[in-house]
Amino acid sequence: MITLGLTGSIGMGKSATARMFEAEGAPVYDADAAVHALYGVGGAAVAPVSAAFPGVAPEGFIDRERLGAMVLNNPEALKRLEAIVHPLVGAHRAGFFERVAKEPVVVLDIPLLFETGGQSQVDAVAVVSAPAAVQRARVLERSGMTAEKLEAILARQTPDAEKRARADFVIDTGQGFEHAHAQVRAVLKALHDPDWWARRNASPTERPLDGPGDAAH
Repeated sequence: MITLGLTGSIGMGKSATARMFEAEGAPVYDADAAVHALYGVGGAAVAPVSAAFPGVAPEGFIDRERLGAMVLNNPEALKRLEAIVHPLVGAHRAGFFERVAKEPVVVLDIPLLFETGGQSQVDAVAVVSAPAAVQRARVLERSGMTAEKLEAILARQTPDAEKRARADFVIDTGQGFEHAHAQVRAVLKALHDPDWWARRNASPTERPLDGPGDAAH
């Protein structure tokens, strides 16, 4: 089994790109969806997160807006939250791997892949990217989003340029999703190509592609 880590900053189109991989037959593990399940009624994270952050679950599930307000711009609180949630997500992910054990390629959709060191746990990394102006316009269309919130979120994320430089593949959604889907197919083709792996393993492990979505190097 080949594991592809899929990541990208807010507003880059990562979720849409994950659905493209699913459409091509590659199972996708959605880390955000896992967190939603853990935060929901009866979720394994509700009790420990509520204990660490009193008042975030007034109706029996974690209110992500309340929790977000407590950890935004508070690195110590964020680390405390991650120490609770990351092991629970890890256990949830283990169940996914059991279900897809016979698949040739699986995709791990992890927003904070580089920030959490997750790139060391996958075989290759694809970064979803778009021009900064496109990213900003997409994010500011979201309900409740402000320029200040966007800047605070971006401050916690590895810069897009650095992610691109450290990726095996860069999928550009700035030219439309049909173009991005073609890149997704190119990524899957490369992952099934022994020659691509030979070139990749003969090169430094962190480098950009010759162009967005190219199966170069």
